[in-house]
Amino acid sequence: MKEILLQKQNEVAEVSSRMKESAAVVAFKYQGLTVEKFQELRRDMRASGCEIEVIKNNISRRAAKECGYDLDDAFVGPIAIAFSKDDVVAPAKILFKVAGENDKVQVVKGVVDGDVYSFDQLKTLSQLPSYETLLTQLAAGMLGTLSQLSIGLNMLVEKGQEA
Repeated sequence: MKEILLQKQNEVAEVSSRMKESAAVVAFKYQGLTVEKFQELRRDMRASGCEIEVIKNNISRRAAKECGYDLDDAFVGPIAIAFSKDDVVAPAKILFKVAGENDKVQVVKGVVDGDVYSFDQLKTLSQLPSYETLLTQLAAGMLGTLSQLSIGLNMLVEKGQEA
């Protein structure tokens, strides 16, 4: 009996540690997905630096509580958890894409950068461009401004030479 209790405590500690280390954690329903579709979802997640794990709800609930997250209502029925160490957008983006193609997948709730996110907040997050895209947009905006500045300065220099 003590061995089982110790094993469960270790599992809670491990899941809790993964939740704390993750930039994003998203709980989702997957019941009804074929094995092939679930494996395909795992591959898509791995390609984006995320992992999916099916964990007993009691373990997940206790781990979330240990982290200070109120996710009790998320862990009801068959639930899988997507973990992302770096990208806060990737798990939500992939899960909402798959949910749009397959009604068996339903995003429930998540944690992003230490804050609990509802379904609606995760959906909004999933519609944001990726970090790399945002950086590219920022760089393009800055480049446009710099090129306009250089053109303006060049015109001033040329005007000064004419005088």
